[in-house]
Amino acid sequence: MSRRLLTAILSGLFLALIPSTTLAEGNEDRSIPLCPPDIFYYSTQDCMPLGPTAYLLDMAEIGITFPETPLPIQDPDPSLADLEYKYAYVLPDRTPAPIFRTLNDAVNNNKGNIIRRITPGFNYVSISQTAYSQGKYYHYTDVGWMSGSDLALTDVPFFQGMEFTETPKQDFGWILSMFAAGGKAETKRTPGYDTVDYTGRDLDHQQLVQIYDVQTVGKWDWYMVGPDEWVIQTAVAKVSPRSEPPEGMTWNRWIEINLYEQTITVYENRELVFSSLIASGIGPYYTYPGIFTIEEKEALTRMRWLTDPDDAYNLENVPWTMYFDESRAFHGAYWRANLGYPQSHGCVNMSVGDSHWLFNWASIGDHVYVYDPSGKTPLSESDR
Repeated sequence: MSRRLLTAILSGLFLALIPSTTLAEGNEDRSIPLCPPDIFYYSTQDCMPLGPTAYLLDMAEIGITFPETPLPIQDPDPSLADLEYKYAYVLPDRTPAPIFRTLNDAVNNNKGNIIRRITPGFNYVSISQTAYSQGKYYHYTDVGWMSGSDLALTDVPFFQGMEFTETPKQDFGWILSMFAAGGKAETKRTPGYDTVDYTGRDLDHQQLVQIYDVQTVGKWDWYMVGPDEWVIQTAVAKVSPRSEPPEGMTWNRWIEINLYEQTITVYENRELVFSSLIASGIGPYYTYPGIFTIEEKEALTRMRWLTDPDDAYNLENVPWTMYFDESRAFHGAYWRANLGYPQSHGCVNMSVGDSHWLFNWASIGDHVYVYDPSGKTPLSESDR
């Protein structure tokens, strides 16, 4: 029974309890007062659950309380995002940039002591030492010394997901508004674009919100993220928590990747314990749907792709890597600030802090469930 119908029935019952003579005689007590909006309505109260109280009842029916009931979350340890190295992007117009054997060789441009050169492509080097000489900076990589003029030091993105103390009852998600005007998503009072009724409230990129209701307008779903506040589904990476493992599975512990929403959820004892944003593979280098297991763990590893010169990359000391589907892996992506959108070469890119959390939690053999509810991601050739 809907809350509105229940309200109407209760109102009728209250009226039925009032003597008809009282109503007819014009007595001052001929009507029951409205319930004050600052209390929750109980059937034993001598008041009418209409007006503001009816609105509060409607909101409570979909899970909205005043003030809002928070999600059962806690922030992960921020030190999980700490790294042994600093990292630098090799400027494309400086390739093939040389790596020298010693600092003195780099300062004097001693070409006879070049260990190797950085090939063209998307390249990052890890930096453990920095020196300043003759007006220039020089950085020591795992291999040797490079001129600072060939590099751009990079700030590692600090985003981290959330730990959960229990499985939430509501859907939730992260706002994705990096490409929106001002980098924010403004809510609307009604779903859809037919009415220009923006609220003036902006939601920040990667802000966590609860989802209380869903309405479909045209081909898109709209999410209610607050009282009379709606955003389109493309502005949210949604998570719908499970109370049971995926259909047909009997696991109590697993990692789940939603390729459409670009989210990761982690379950232990069939309870949600962690969730965050990811960046999976983009065609033709897909992260394939399927059921896998954690096969190998490496705290630091080098990742290279030289098959296609147009897509070549070399990434030094990639942190917290766990392989689950041949060369596809979870790992920290210190170069990736824009999580929530497919963009990798098949791996599941995570923030450094999130990948460290997952690395600590997971064991060899843990189940990994990768799926795409839209059905648009192709299966691997072996599964076709």
